[in-house]
Amino acid sequence: MILALESSCDETAVAVFDPARGIVGEWIHSQIALHEKHGGVVPDLATREHLRHFGPLLERARSEVGFSAVNQIAVTNGPGLAACLAIGVASAKSLSLALRAPVAGVNHLRGHVWSPFIALHAEAPGEFDARLAALLPHLGLIVSGGNTLLLTLDAQRRVTVLSSTRDDAAGEALDKGAKLLGLGYPGGPLVEKLAATGRPDAYDFPRGIGRRDELDFSFSGLKTSLRYLIEKMPAAEVEARLPDLCASYQQAVVDALVRKTRAALRLDEGKFRSLGLSGGVANNRTLRAALGLEAQRVQIPFLAAQPKHTGDNAGMIAFAAWADSTGVDHTSQFALGVTPSLAVA
Repeated sequence: MILALESSCDETAVAVFDPARGIVGEWIHSQIALHEKHGGVVPDLATREHLRHFGPLLERARSEVGFSAVNQIAVTNGPGLAACLAIGVASAKSLSLALRAPVAGVNHLRGHVWSPFIALHAEAPGEFDARLAALLPHLGLIVSGGNTLLLTLDAQRRVTVLSSTRDDAAGEALDKGAKLLGLGYPGGPLVEKLAATGRPDAYDFPRGIGRRDELDFSFSGLKTSLRYLIEKMPAAEVEARLPDLCASYQQAVVDALVRKTRAALRLDEGKFRSLGLSGGVANNRTLRAALGLEAQRVQIPFLAAQPKHTGDNAGMIAFAAWADSTGVDHTSQFALGVTPSLAVA
């Protein structure tokens, strides 16, 4: 069994994964309420909260599922806020000494790569390898507040990054757009809520950069376009048109993401056997529906991470540690910075 810790940003998370059963327990402390008053994550406060909450979460995990069968510790080792990551790594090393289990560092983005497959494993753990093989090569889209990536997962479970954003991540663009509109934090869900009653074609926002066959993302121009638009509008009009502004702004983000994903699918027609969506913005229903239609268009399965595994969570860290270790070729598994298992004396 694998005991996993995640502390890359503002979520303190613990999970226990059993390859024969799946994730047997997950515990998380969210700091959203704390950072909301500051309009974003404050690193020093986030670090303090990790220090306060790892102990109680681990105690809950130990009392509810036990650690006697744990034979590996997995911990997020980047990317993320340095001080927050350090708390998780230090905790993992302490647990390694206490449980006499080696520590494996897991790249946070690899956790997102594997998160759409967690539910597939849970359905039939004993059949996972065969079912996974039928879905590879896989095209994945990670969309979060800090990252926007298109990547492939091949038959040897190697990850190759196809493209990323040249400036803002999609989630960051949604949060900053919400801030410009006077909404709270985190902004993405608030934009989505207001967009539900607005017209996505009310305003014409830019859809990114490059030719249709270029895969890099860009969202800084979108944010600037919104700023210039609302600067020309009376405050009362902005308030009255919030649903339309949110719907149009959100649609521009979704269209850019779908356009680049479609381009990746077309670059090598028929290569991919599945399409995946993960990261915090993967909870957006408009985006999930649009990518589902893309998968349907090319007749491949669409795998979206479950809502509880879209944000920062330890379940995906545990699963990634296990899935990578069981790959056919484990010599090239670290394209996104995963470190090999680190035995702690």
